Amino acid sequence: MAQANAIPQAAAVQGSALRDLRDLLWASIDNDTSRDLDQLSVAEPMAGDATKILVAVADVDASVKRGTAIDEHAHTNTTSVYTAAAIFPMLPERLSTDLTSLGEGQERLAIVIEMVVDAGGIVKQSEVYRATVRNRAKLAYNSVAAWLEGAAPMPSRVAEVLGLETQLRIQDRAAQAMRGLRHQHGALTLQTPKAEAIFDGDELSDLRPDEPNRAKELIEDFMIAANGVTARFLAEKGFPSLRRVLRSPERWDRIVALAGKLGESLPSEANGEALARFLTKRRREDPTRFPDLSLSVVKLLGRGEYELELPTQASEGHFGLAVSDYTHSTAPNRRFPDLVTQRLLKAAIAAEAPPYNNDELLALASHCSLQEVNAAKVERQVSKSAAALLLSSRVGERFDGMVTGASEKGTWVRIAHPATEGRIVRGFENLDVGDRVSVELVHTDVERGFVDFVRSHP
Repeated sequence: MAQANAIPQAAAVQGSALRDLRDLLWASIDNDTSRDLDQLSVAEPMAGDATKILVAVADVDASVKRGTAIDEHAHTNTTSVYTAAAIFPMLPERLSTDLTSLGEGQERLAIVIEMVVDAGGIVKQSEVYRATVRNRAKLAYNSVAAWLEGAAPMPSRVAEVLGLETQLRIQDRAAQAMRGLRHQHGALTLQTPKAEAIFDGDELSDLRPDEPNRAKELIEDFMIAANGVTARFLAEKGFPSLRRVLRSPERWDRIVALAGKLGESLPSEANGEALARFLTKRRREDPTRFPDLSLSVVKLLGRGEYELELPTQASEGHFGLAVSDYTHSTAPNRRFPDLVTQRLLKAAIAAEAPPYNNDELLALASHCSLQEVNAAKVERQVSKSAAALLLSSRVGERFDGMVTGASEKGTWVRIAHPATEGRIVRGFENLDVGDRVSVELVHTDVERGFVDFVRSHP
């Protein structure tokens, strides 16, 4: 904290290797309350219905040098932790929400991933370089999405910045083409009901599913493409990298069984395209229950993890995104692997040697994967305590739910209101992930985050 407080201002660098892109119509789209802004985007129409897309990623490394006290703290935690009670940032807030954040009206250093995308959503050309940028408008997912979908008027900030309306529609069209192409290749349509804490003043009032929308999809599509460009750029420069991988699911047989219960058939061997078609159909035919189905599939797919990849090595790829080249590079304020990747990128751009050797990257991949699991446990634990608090007066009530976990460690069920998981402590025999079940709430413990159910029968 002393080191962070001693940093006088945001980093600034001048030189011929740094492009000045401050006059472009950059904008951020994030959650309403987000202040740790990692990326901006802007687009330009080109001949033949192609689009040039630029993604600017905050140059966190310019302020957080390797081996400093701040860097060592980030290296230990590896991620910001977002809970219903509080946010525990990877970097001191003086940096993550100010000096290294791409805040509205601020001139900042950035790594820019430039992509030319054709009308079919294919990235035809790409480039990676350093630049200075300025955020013209801090926008929010929900209001931008409602406007793009025709359900609400244009956000006031969009109307106030000349040319921004056209700019966002260009980005939306390109993102839709990119998304369509990925789904043709087997990218999975998933809608996991992650709970968002709702407060009435300082009092917790509800846990509601955080719904997907068109603006979130726009940013997701750009980030997936930018991360793919980053991975390929490092490989072309002969650099090792930290790849984000999700292997073929070990419990594919259970996914096949879930599809069978819904009158659909999937091949006996894992097949991303077949699964994507199944999920798209279910989302169209039964949107109400689709989040539950999505959660079952996510549980059965398993966790993504970080892996060292050498430039001559074949990539494991990401089964869920249907991409073979994928890293994490677009959120260096929030994730340490992204900061490591940024340092690799800057060295590659400058034609310098990699700042990490293979053994260091291998150790980082393992450590970051582990800490991601630990962070998820913290977030889940606080969410359970929040749910226990909301449900403490409802012992004896019955709920309809879906089994989200079944192993020797226990059987878990998810209910919709409030959106939470609890353990089935009696009557769990023969239940498996994806089963629908009626349960009765029998016990809550706020401090320990316990929400216990027993299986009930009509």
